[in-house]
Amino acid sequence: MTARFDGVEALVFDMFGTVVDWRNSVAAEVTVHLRDHVPDLDAHDFADRWRAQYQPSMERVRNGGREFVRLDVLHRENLETVLAEVGVDPASVPTEVLDETNLAWHRLDPWPDAVPGLTRLKERFIIAPLSNANIRLALDVAKRAGLPWDAILGAEVAGAYKPEPAAYLRTAEVLGLEPNQVCMVAAHNGDLAAAAELGLRTAFVRRPTEYGPAQTSDLAPEGDWDVIADDFEDLARQIV
Repeated sequence: MTARFDGVEALVFDMFGTVVDWRNSVAAEVTVHLRDHVPDLDAHDFADRWRAQYQPSMERVRNGGREFVRLDVLHRENLETVLAEVGVDPASVPTEVLDETNLAWHRLDPWPDAVPGLTRLKERFIIAPLSNANIRLALDVAKRAGLPWDAILGAEVAGAYKPEPAAYLRTAEVLGLEPNQVCMVAAHNGDLAAAAELGLRTAFVRRPTEYGPAQTSDLAPEGDWDVIADDFEDLARQIV
């Protein structure tokens, strides 16, 4: 195990894109639920548009423009925004269809290395998501995918969305650990930068196709992260 991991007791994971393949999963769900309601549906484009609303909707919470609400609420509002973007009146789609489509985010498939890698990492460390997902969303993903978490942590527990400091610090506090005893694992340099600034250890895991074959962001580590890994199994080989 690398010396930079001395004293680390817990690994906390970004979920969307790092643990699960949201883009292909959401596109598959959108195809099933919206094909009869959205003319000329491009499911991957729709998934990308929906995801593009993610940060702006959370920013309104982060900057005090609205009180904290769970991610399911934001996703549902963002779904209606995207329908309008593609020329569909959200009111023309039955409420039950919109509700079921919104559950796409509860049915995300893991990257192939996620379950075996997490299982190995769990042998040595406490493992939990530190995600902007709400608890029920993260639980549903874990149950369906077989993710072997020790706990479900993150934004709803902290009452704050990453990269707000409270999201990271409250998670460490809940685990009864100091920030330097916790390692943030993510495929996103920005997430790791925010965690490192607060004293957490950091592990960058490459996910070069999170945004599809033409991805241009987060293709390489952009900071002095404690560990750099190709996937979760590689991470386990380095630190367990």
